[in-house]
Amino acid sequence: MSYSTAALVGPVTLDDVRGAQKMLSGVARVTAMEGSRHLSQLVGSPVHLKCENLQRTGSFKLRGAYVRIAGLLPEQRAAGVVAASAGNHAQGVALASSLLGVRSTVFMPKGAPLPKISATRDYGAEVRLHGQVVDETLAAAQEYAERTGAVFIHPFDHPDVIAGQGTVGLEILEQCPEVRTVVVGIGGGGLVAGIAVAVKALRPDVRIVGVQAEGAAAYPPSLAAGRPVAVDHPVTMADGIKVGRPGDVPFGIVGELVDEVRTVSEDELSTALLLCLERAKLVVEPAGASPVAALLSDPGSFEGPVVAVLSGGNVDPVLMQGVLRHGMAAQGRYLAVRLRLTDRPGALATLLGVLSVVDANVLDVSHVRTDPRLGLTEAEVELHLETKGPEHCTEVGAALREAGYPVIG
Repeated sequence: MSYSTAALVGPVTLDDVRGAQKMLSGVARVTAMEGSRHLSQLVGSPVHLKCENLQRTGSFKLRGAYVRIAGLLPEQRAAGVVAASAGNHAQGVALASSLLGVRSTVFMPKGAPLPKISATRDYGAEVRLHGQVVDETLAAAQEYAERTGAVFIHPFDHPDVIAGQGTVGLEILEQCPEVRTVVVGIGGGGLVAGIAVAVKALRPDVRIVGVQAEGAAAYPPSLAAGRPVAVDHPVTMADGIKVGRPGDVPFGIVGELVDEVRTVSEDELSTALLLCLERAKLVVEPAGASPVAALLSDPGSFEGPVVAVLSGGNVDPVLMQGVLRHGMAAQGRYLAVRLRLTDRPGALATLLGVLSVVDANVLDVSHVRTDPRLGLTEAEVELHLETKGPEHCTEVGAALREAGYPVIG
């Protein structure tokens, strides 16, 4: 699904982005740009991956956080900084503060992944766990700022942050000067706004496409209304772009300079993450895989060469396991079935023999004998199978039915 955009330009210029690039020299990495033969074949023209998942702290967030904190007055630095984040922004603020000798406090939701909490502490921040969702965490951080005088570092709604993120756009033009389309994931809008400022100033012919998760797509209704509109209860596995309301500053820039905003489904995000891992050998979080998901959903609609920005790689291992399984299921490579059989010795072995004939690899078996729904001589079995695609899934189901097994799910 896609939407046209129209609004007002925000207060960030190409000179601001160039100044940020000088400030970040020796701090942020100039991340690699890798070609993708598989995506290039699908799109019909060259596709390159801008690997911000390989940036320090594992995402682009260090760029904007460092520029924002470096621009503080001495008395503001002395008061320290505070931020709220479920992961990437937290780590960016923590490292930037440590590099600049500024005390940092980061509020994180109680349910934040343990690896992200640990990494934020390791980068030097004091971590405080508060609330179950980011909105509650954000309110706590703002209250802390008002009470202590610490400077609140917003993850996307500030010109300095946007200028820092815009340095990704300058690198894209340096690494791929022939680029025709840049595809970027959107949460609050800081990254895509900064990239758009840099790219459009130097190459107004380049098309900028933003991508949001369907369950957390605040930009389409906001652009239609001409003002930021909140989406109640955003839901998506892509926590890096799970933002309920566009930022005021990036919203104006996105409306003026971003050519299109598309949405992608959870299945498409899972498939994209799996592709990045298998084909590109890159660990990417769901938000970072959103541009690839957009390419996969409608490859013929992008003019190449295309640059897809992989914004981050900080994925919780537990989430990664679930997402990969979801992605495999979406591709027909993972199948879960429940069926009933007669509870007698050898019955399970017979069932597994049927699956062996059709070359389905059994990953897990759950065997239930005591349930009010079952007859006296019945047992229920849930099987998790590794399969070879949609056609193979159909073949497995047909073999089970032909063998007389009633499949119930």
